[in-house]
Amino acid sequence: MGKPKTPRALPDNEARAVLRMIRISPQKLNLVAQLIRGKKVEKALAELEFSHKRISGQVKKVLESAIANAENNHGLDPDALVIKEAYVGNSLVMKRFHARGRGRSSRILKPFAHLTIVVREVEEAA
Repeated sequence: MGKPKTPRALPDNEARAVLRMIRISPQKLNLVAQLIRGKKVEKALAELEFSHKRISGQVKKVLESAIANAENNHGLDPDALVIKEAYVGNSLVMKRFHARGRGRSSRILKPFAHLTIVVREVEEAA
């Protein structure tokens, strides 16, 4: 017996990859996610390869994982993939303190973020 299988959350022509607990602020990560939204995967990989942002290497790995998921798990054509969604979510914030002058202290916030990339297969217009 057992429970029935959970239906798939995404349509059949989509795949996704998620990276959780990235040690960067969501605002900074969203700047890199905006670079690749809505683009073809080849162009997005090229932009991430030559981006000067520190986090672009990790974003590139997540995009490559989404492409591999689409190809291996869902049988999609990797050359016809477009980035449908690239969104960033908040995670926890580590709170630290820094000793300051005259016996005072100040707060240091070390935020974490989540990144989700959804790719979709599109038919080439002939």
